[in-house]
Amino acid sequence: MDVAFLVSKEGIEQAELTEPWKAVEHAGHNPRLISPEPGKVQAFHHLDPADSFTVDMTVADARAGDFGALVLPGGVANGDLLRWQPEAVEFVREFTALGRPIAVICHGGWVLIEAEAVSGKRLTSWPSMRTDFRNAGATWVDEPLVVDGNLISSRKPDDLPMFNQALTEALDR
Repeated sequence: MDVAFLVSKEGIEQAELTEPWKAVEHAGHNPRLISPEPGKVQAFHHLDPADSFTVDMTVADARAGDFGALVLPGGVANGDLLRWQPEAVEFVREFTALGRPIAVICHGGWVLIEAEAVSGKRLTSWPSMRTDFRNAGATWVDEPLVVDGNLISSRKPDDLPMFNQALTEALDR
């Protein structure tokens, strides 16, 4: 199955992209990097530039129904930039309507808020997003992993082992 990894042009927390990517591949699935712009995206180790990655397709060319799951990596700039992209927000809305797994970590949840996809959901994130989620109608908790229906959420890179396990288990259902 193809798994969409939706990111902005820059500011992606590298471990929150590469570690779930490897887990998806190890589970026998095909990760696909999707972004509003073609070309390359720039990852970071917190505030320091890290590697760049080639985009597989633009979000304008992606159809939610072609993917079995959606991963929203974190990174402050990534999450903030992505929520301002109408095509990205619409892609998340379409994905939410399908009810397929959505795995989000750290600041990746800002696009979920913008897509009005968190009301009534229980989730976690980087603590600074607590008020944003609560204002959007979600129940925010400070836990390393929260699974609420099709929504899988974690707080930070330290949570990646549990996050990756929950993601791959959801792919095998």
